[in-house]
Amino acid sequence: KGVPLEFWAYSTYGDSSVKFTGQVRVTEADFGNPDHSSWFVDVRSSQWTGVPLASCAETWGVFPPVGGPPAWLATPNDISGLSTNIPYNYLAANLIRQGVVDVSTCLDHGLLPGSAGASACGLEAAHPAVNDWQNQFDSLILNVAYDTGVPAQMLKNLFARESQFWPGTVLPGGDTGLGQITDLGADTTLLWNPSFYNAFCPLVLSSETCEQGYLGLEQEQQEMLRFSLVNSVNATCADCPLGIDLDRANYSVTVFAHTLMANCEQAAQVVWNYSGKKTAGELNITYEDMWKFTLINYNAGGG
Repeated sequence: KGVPLEFWAYSTYGDSSVKFTGQVRVTEADFGNPDHSSWFVDVRSSQWTGVPLASCAETWGVFPPVGGPPAWLATPNDISGLSTNIPYNYLAANLIRQGVVDVSTCLDHGLLPGSAGASACGLEAAHPAVNDWQNQFDSLILNVAYDTGVPAQMLKNLFARESQFWPGTVLPGGDTGLGQITDLGADTTLLWNPSFYNAFCPLVLSSETCEQGYLGLEQEQQEMLRFSLVNSVNATCADCPLGIDLDRANYSVTVFAHTLMANCEQAAQVVWNYSGKKTAGELNITYEDMWKFTLINYNAGGG
């Protein structure tokens, strides 16, 4: 867990700075060679300016696992680490419908009757196109991960789970885009990620109005902002190639990363509320479990 540290600075004039707190963890690792030990040093503090700690660790008051997070919470050094080769059925069906895949040899036209999925023949024919499509966002996902701190592998997994990388989907419940955001999901993003709100709000409302903060807006203004956010990630486009606006899909990757960060903050608040005002760190909840709680929050809300 590390040890608590309180620190401050005195000046030559006799005054001092405010007092700050931090949590410092030093762990030894020999990497299989006990004669040449190495040390991992992790610091959680609002004043830390060194190598950034794993995302949301400071918010939750927990340290990531020694030596780095598990694979599903990792951000690789290059896009090859994100490459996948998964036969996504729903994605294949959409590519077939848009004429990307030649299914002339399939007696069933490559699609299952009355279904949103591809047939076995269609899935086989679509294999190369499906591989290309599911990896086309990798470079952007990696860049967004570096900018926001959201683990790149988890962000890609989220898109795979929610939409199979087909960004034009709008389900009857209003689930939209690569990450299937809803009106309630947009509410979470705007409420729990103030920096994103401050950047997005002036694109829709006046700067003076936005200065009131999300909770300070009139109900109609909040609804307009949520609608605009959901619409901004909807890449459905009747006049675009394949019916998809790829520029809007690319933009949405950043939006969904900020949405995950908002859910990271709300998950911390849920733990605080239900535990009698304790942080995840005080409750010995692990870094990995807090990300799982965050994904639950993303999927179903704080209830």
